[in-house]
Order: sequence, then C-alpha cells, then structure tokens
Amino acid sequence: MTLMPTDENQIAPLHVFRFQVEFKEAAASDGQGGSGSDLLICSGAFSQVSGLEATMEPFVIREGGQNYGTTQRVGRVTFATVILKRGMTTTRHLWHWWDLVTGGAYAYRLDASITMFDIEGNPILAWTLRRAMPVKFKAADLDALSNNVAVEELHIVHEGLQYGRLQG
Repeated sequence: MTLMPTDENQIAPLHVFRFQVEFKEAAASDGQGGSGSDLLICSGAFSQVSGLEATMEPFVIREGGQNYGTTQRVGRVTFATVILKRGMTTTRHLWHWWDLVTGGAYAYRLDASITMFDIEGNPILAWTLRRAMPVKFKAADLDALSNNVAVEELHIVHEGLQYGRLQG
C-alpha cells in the first residue's frame, strides 16, 4: 500500500471551535448481513474536547552483528483518555450512561463521533471513538461567590480511533 498525493492541502485551515459530539449505539443487524442505522443516544455542544490521541510503541529488534542502530517494527497502539467538558445542562443522558456502566452493565459501550464544521456550518471531518466507556464523571463545583459558567467533565476510554474526511 502506498500513499497517493491528493489535493487535500488546498483546503482552508480548520477552526477548532466548531464541533459537536454525538454518542451512538449500533442498531441490530437488518437480517441481510448489514447493520441497520445507528441509534443516537445523546449529543452535546461541548466547550472542549481533549485527548484525541493514538500512540504506537515501536517494537525494537536488536540484531546480532548490526552495531549501528536497531530494527524498528510496529508495536502496540494505545489511546489516550478523551476528556469532554461542557456547560451544565438539565439533560442527564451522560449521567445515565455512567450510572449504567458503573452499576453492572460494564459491557455497555457507545461509539462517540466528534464532527468538525467549516465556517458555513458544513461537516468537514469527524473523529470516531469506537466502543467508548466512561471512566470519570465530574460535576461542576458549586460556589456562591463565583460567576463562572458551570462545567461538567466526562472522561472516556475507547478501543479505537478513526478519522474521516466528510467533504471533498
């Protein structure tokens, strides 16, 4: 497999402040070998998403007789914990997911999609977190002397990171 040159570098720079996060559960099979449409569980206008990161640890081979350097092979890939921060709302979907997973349904996983939009509001690219699971839920600090906007955090781990360009 070789990489082919494309005209992707001809697009305008993307602005990182226009994005949306959606959590979906894969629907049951449609009976013909394919999967049905995804069921949207919840979405959010998060103020910050961090941790979209994958790291590959190379497998180092030290060959006898080769005194100049080592041979590098592809090793295990790990993914960072993704942290979602958003303004406090009255919707409780993310809390229900947390409560479900920590209450014994530890195999209940969702796919999370982070979609970025261009200046006109068109979806331009998306990151997908496969088989995501919440590992930390943090409610906003309550302080009568503060004038800050309430922010809650959800930390999630996942089993795969996919990137896709939505417009050409």
